[in-house]
Amino acid sequence: MEKLIRVGLTHGDFNGVGLEVILKSLADETILELMTPVIFTDWRLVEYAKRTLGLEIPGLKRVPSAAEAQEGAVNIVDLRLPDTTVHSGVPNAASGAGAVASLEAAMKAYEDNEIDVIVTAPISKEAIQSDTFHYPGHTEYLGAKAGKDYNPQMILFDDLLRVALVTTHLPIAELAQSITKEKVADAIRRFSATLKSDFGIVKPKIAVLSLNPHCGDGGLLGNEEKTCIQPAIAECADAGELAFGPYAADGFFGSGAFRNFDGILAMYHDQGLAPFKTLSGTNGVNFTAGLPFVRTSPDHGTACDLAWTGNADPTSMREAIYKAIDIFRNRSRYAEACANPLRKQVQERPQKSDKTPRGPLPGKQDTPKKEDAPKKEDATKKEEPSTKENTPVKEENHNNTTAS
Repeated sequence: MEKLIRVGLTHGDFNGVGLEVILKSLADETILELMTPVIFTDWRLVEYAKRTLGLEIPGLKRVPSAAEAQEGAVNIVDLRLPDTTVHSGVPNAASGAGAVASLEAAMKAYEDNEIDVIVTAPISKEAIQSDTFHYPGHTEYLGAKAGKDYNPQMILFDDLLRVALVTTHLPIAELAQSITKEKVADAIRRFSATLKSDFGIVKPKIAVLSLNPHCGDGGLLGNEEKTCIQPAIAECADAGELAFGPYAADGFFGSGAFRNFDGILAMYHDQGLAPFKTLSGTNGVNFTAGLPFVRTSPDHGTACDLAWTGNADPTSMREAIYKAIDIFRNRSRYAEACANPLRKQVQERPQKSDKTPRGPLPGKQDTPKKEDAPKKEDATKKEEPSTKENTPVKEENHNNTTAS
């Protein structure tokens, strides 16, 4: 029997909705037929969630490590955090440290081949900052852990829409100077590669958005379209990528033009995420592409106004789990196909000197032409004896003029 995919889940900031949406996503035990969940959290927080939120989670099992996780169970790797005091909706240093501990434990489990994919619950970017952790978010941390050979790319997607970003967590004041031809072209190429390997799209069509309103209005509202974005699109198109644009972002989504493309490349965070979240509702998933491992998360934040109220919607977290499994399978199939491509069959043609004349097919003879057909002779005419001695005479039948 094939081993189920092991999904590692981090609890995020425990003063937010992270643990609640994880446990609600796993409340239906049929999900355990699809994968083996491993939650990196503190057992005391799980017990508190069950009591406070009235959750019934079948199959809960406390395990010392992800290596001990069992199929058919909701496995809890107990982190034994120094402080698990819950302050509902108020991220603090303790909950930030707990989020980092959960994330690092999941990464360690992946490096030890104990889990297959990582699904992260939301964190507070402010609360996680410390003397030992200075990354602005999951994307930057995971990119650093993967190594300098990998360049992570943020992609938000659902079943109909996929949006990637050229820049991620960057102040607007620094935006224009960060958009270069090289960055845009690199983002197009990486997005295209991800759509092929992780989403199974053979020849993806990518729409590239402009940076300035109305695509810069011919330079009146900015020159980045002319100097950076258009040349990047042309360079990628010359290399065989199906990249189009730039398109003004305001009308692009409102007109429904996004439906004509496999992916949309936005220049900055809110340009892509604001329309995406409006259109996708609760079904959106955040995916960190370009890494050697699969990481997804729900497309919402800590939702402190809903924390520990029992009202948090688990749909996006559930979708993040399902989509991580889909991407893992797509990537495995793609890697296998690339490792064992079909060989091109080339039939060698013989040299002229090697050619031999083709004879008649077995059982076939040339059909005589009509004018060459033997004439019918008088049946009463006797055959003249041969003048050659001792030569037997063969009687021929000329009743049929065609060969059999």
